[in-house]
Amino acid sequence: MDEQTTLAGRVALVTGGSRGIGRGIAEALGRAGAAVAVNYRHREDEAAAAVAAIDEAGGRAIAVCADVSVAAEVQALTEQVVSELGPVDVLVNNAGIATIRGVDDITEADFDQTLSVNLKSAFLCTQAVLPGMRERGWGRIVNISSIAARGAGGIGVHYNASKSGLEGLTRGYAARLAPDGITVNAIAPGLVDTEMAAPLKESGVADRIPVGRIGRPDEIGQAVLMVIGNAYLTGQTVAVNGGGSFV
Repeated sequence: MDEQTTLAGRVALVTGGSRGIGRGIAEALGRAGAAVAVNYRHREDEAAAAVAAIDEAGGRAIAVCADVSVAAEVQALTEQVVSELGPVDVLVNNAGIATIRGVDDITEADFDQTLSVNLKSAFLCTQAVLPGMRERGWGRIVNISSIAARGAGGIGVHYNASKSGLEGLTRGYAARLAPDGITVNAIAPGLVDTEMAAPLKESGVADRIPVGRIGRPDEIGQAVLMVIGNAYLTGQTVAVNGGGSFV
């Protein structure tokens, strides 16, 4: 599969695409030929840097500010992307938060916010792009899960619940949207070298990963391209964790 032409003429939206794993995915999609909408919530400068990197590599991108856990903002985001780039063909639900909390420290507010940002946002964004994908008979949705969906993880039970829910959402949509030419899959990264993972990285967990290191954002981007490129793959969660888990 030629990465340079795979997504030529397609439009991709990456939520939380301004940094970390999201940026790695956005840049991979840009290299593959897609026009990329980089969604962000707070860090405008980092979103601009991601757009510049895609542009400098010969791609096309825009930055769009929106809180994707809020329905009205998702609607406005989608309308802006359609207006500036065209209908969304590829949706990557990457936006998420990882607030570390112990069992005795987690609050109801922590739980609600995590479920809203990590899970509800994927539902809202998927619902927003579905009509256009159905109309064109083609669509690719990729949800960014985590090894915490099927293991203990190091963030907290609220994070476990949000990522497990995301994988359930993936399977539910996949079963219902396959006849429309839309595939829905999840990528479950292990520890990746990002700002969000810094507290875990410093704990020495990398020493227990079989490949001997933590992952890179661009490697998650490669995995996203892999599932997008396979029209027969849907409803699956692909673990990308350096051999740290085989579940």
